[in-house]
Amino acid sequence: MKIVLTGSTGFIGKNLTRYLNQQNFSVTAAIRWPIDIFPSSVQQIPVGDLLPDTNWQPALNDVDTVVHLAARAHILRETAPDPLAAFREVNVQGTKHLAEQAASSGVKRFVFISSIGVLGVHTNGRKPFTEENSPSPPEPYGISKWEAEQALRKIEAESGMEVVILRPPLIYGPGVKANFLSLVKLVDKGIPLPLGCIKNTRSLLGLSNMVSAITTCITHEKAAGKTYLLSDGEDVSTPELVRRIATALGKKPRLLPVPTILLRLAGKLTGKSAQIDRLLGSLVIDSSKIRNELGWQPVSSMQEELAKMAKAIQG
Repeated sequence: MKIVLTGSTGFIGKNLTRYLNQQNFSVTAAIRWPIDIFPSSVQQIPVGDLLPDTNWQPALNDVDTVVHLAARAHILRETAPDPLAAFREVNVQGTKHLAEQAASSGVKRFVFISSIGVLGVHTNGRKPFTEENSPSPPEPYGISKWEAEQALRKIEAESGMEVVILRPPLIYGPGVKANFLSLVKLVDKGIPLPLGCIKNTRSLLGLSNMVSAITTCITHEKAAGKTYLLSDGEDVSTPELVRRIATALGKKPRLLPVPTILLRLAGKLTGKSAQIDRLLGSLVIDSSKIRNELGWQPVSSMQEELAKMAKAIQG
C-alpha cells in the first residue's frame, strides 16, 4: 500500500511517518522542502505550502491513501488581521484542493485529521461528546476544520473516494510543544502552580495512540466514510494531570489551593479569560465508537506516554 502524508515534519507526522515506514508501508512525505529527518526508504516530494493552488500531482501518482495532517493550527500569538479568513484559506480551501486532486488521481482513501473543537471547547454540565453531537465550533480553528469536513464529505459523495475523519483532543507525548510543553517545564522546575482547587475532567490522547488510530483507519475496511472521536479513555482533572506529569519527571507536584474565582479574576485582568476558562473547564470524549466498530484500543497508557515524554525532555 502506497501512502502519502502531509504535515509529515510536524509533531504527529514525524512519528507516523517513521512508524508506517517501519511497518513496511510505501511512504511518501509531501513536504514544503527537503529535510534530513527520515530514512532513505521514505520518499520526499517537495510541494510547498498547503494553499488553494498547491500542485499536489507529483506526490499523488499510484497512491492508495492520503493522510492529511497539515493545517494552520492554533496560533498562540495571532497576527492575522482576519484569523478566520487565514484559517479558511489553509484548512478549508487548501484541504479541498488537495482532496479534489487526490480523487482525480484515483486515491482510494483520504484520512483527515480534524479536531474535537468542531463540537466545542468544553462539556461543562453536559454528557461526554460523541459522534452524534451536532458540530458547533466557537473558534476560528474549529470552524475551519468543520467546514473542511463538510467539503470532504461532498467530494466523497461526488467521487467515491473514501473519507475517514478523526477528531482528537489535545495530543501529548515526546516532542509536544505549546502550552502542554510549558506546563511540563514548570512542573520539572518545581514551580508552584495555582491549580489545586480545579475540579474538572478532561480527555487527552497520547501520541502513540494517535499514531495507532490513524494506522487502523488507513487499513480497516469498515473505517470508510466514518467519523471517529479519539481519546486515551483515562479522563483526568487538571491537578491530577499535573501529579501524573510530576511522577513521570520524578518530581514532587507543587499545587497551590488557589480558589478558581481568583483565577477567573486574573484572567479578566490580563485579558486571558478564554485561556482560563479552557484551563478550568471540562472536555470529556466518548471514544467507544472506534473501539466497537474497528476494534481499536489504546496501545499506551497515559502514564507510559508521559514517561516517554519526560525521558525526551530530560534527555
